[in-house]
Amino acid sequence: MSKKLWGGGFSQTASVKREEFWNSIGFDQRLAKFDIQGSMAHARMLGACGIVPEDDVAKIIGGLTSILDDLNSGNLEFRLEDEDIHMNIERTLTEKIGPVAGKLHTARSRNDQVVLDMHLYVRHEAEEISTLLRELAKAFLKQAAQNIATIMPGYTHLQRAQPVTFAHHLLAYVWMFVRDMERIKSVQKSVSFSPLGAGALAGTTFPIDRDYVAQELGFDGIYQNSLDAVSNRDFILELLSANAIIAAHLSRFCEEVILWVSSEFSFVKLSDAYCTGSSMMPQKKNADLAELVRGKTGRVYGALTTMLTVIKGLPLAYNKDFQEDKECLFDSVDTIKGCLYHLTGMVETMSAKPESMLAATKQGFLNATDFADYLVGKGLPFREAHEISARLVAQCLEQGRTLEDLSLDEWTSIHPLIGGDVLDAINIRNVLDRRQSQGGPAPVRVKEQIEILSKLLG
Repeated sequence: MSKKLWGGGFSQTASVKREEFWNSIGFDQRLAKFDIQGSMAHARMLGACGIVPEDDVAKIIGGLTSILDDLNSGNLEFRLEDEDIHMNIERTLTEKIGPVAGKLHTARSRNDQVVLDMHLYVRHEAEEISTLLRELAKAFLKQAAQNIATIMPGYTHLQRAQPVTFAHHLLAYVWMFVRDMERIKSVQKSVSFSPLGAGALAGTTFPIDRDYVAQELGFDGIYQNSLDAVSNRDFILELLSANAIIAAHLSRFCEEVILWVSSEFSFVKLSDAYCTGSSMMPQKKNADLAELVRGKTGRVYGALTTMLTVIKGLPLAYNKDFQEDKECLFDSVDTIKGCLYHLTGMVETMSAKPESMLAATKQGFLNATDFADYLVGKGLPFREAHEISARLVAQCLEQGRTLEDLSLDEWTSIHPLIGGDVLDAINIRNVLDRRQSQGGPAPVRVKEQIEILSKLLG
């Protein structure tokens, strides 16, 4: 066991298969730059506090810089027998600068080291996700600005309900993305504290300066409880939760796109670059990107479920179970980033079919509520007006007609309060323009939304 940096008291070795099972270097090597970043800050602190001589600190920093160069050039070797990224970096540092490398781990445990790495990783990836969310939201916003006057059916229960605009529909997703960005911002706040210096669980006897390290690494402060510092994985749960909600939003949109591109709807056209064909049926053009994003939602949900299950029964402080926090986190982050990036391109190149959307508003009696509102404006109670409108819709369905098909004489025979102005009241474009309540789909209100969101997104 001489190869193991912790193996002084062990007399038996694990088999290769067992090491493959419990060692994490196969996936935690992606933490390498964060591990090096944290180690540099720790080394500087050891020097500043007089715990390690400055000459030795300089050698350690020089060695870590060299390792970082190797990492960036793709020349850093990772070995299974070194277990994890921390031991791999330390072994490499020892090869570069000799025994002085052993001083780096003074006043530090892998327990606080790994959670520091995870804080740095989550902080970095949260910023990346926030940027991608912003770009996607801007793509939606641009499409909305081009479709302020594009009328389409709004749906409830996937049945035509009331007229809206394509812009209004798209902006609903932009507001979802704004909330997603706020959730990511909350994650960034959660990772703004440094756990380094908590040691294995009970701090250290060395006169370290935890605030020094926190400032070096750009944190706002430190964890005030050493047990909490090494056992906390809430920040990972928060990012996984935020990603799951993002995935839900993306999946809902993709489901609509899949419907919209079908011949049954024919509301939008997607660029060929985001579709595929059939190996058998030459006429097919499938919205495969949207389908993939919808499908990948399951694995993002699964990552959150995995992490919740990992921590549900763990006693304080560190347990090997925490090794399982990485693969689910990495997969969730990679999946969300890929979905956001590719959907941005799909939305940017998507084009609406205004004629098809408008034609769809002519069916389904989208103006039935407005006829009822018309009667209310004449003095009828809404429930009575609702009943009259419902009976009229049923009558038209039996006759295979729409409200627009009725003549003025037919309208005035329905109720004595109905006059010639009813035709303007049920006109789809007029119906839309009158929906000027705050947050409504009238073009004047949609323009207000676009202005507000443009300022929010920068």
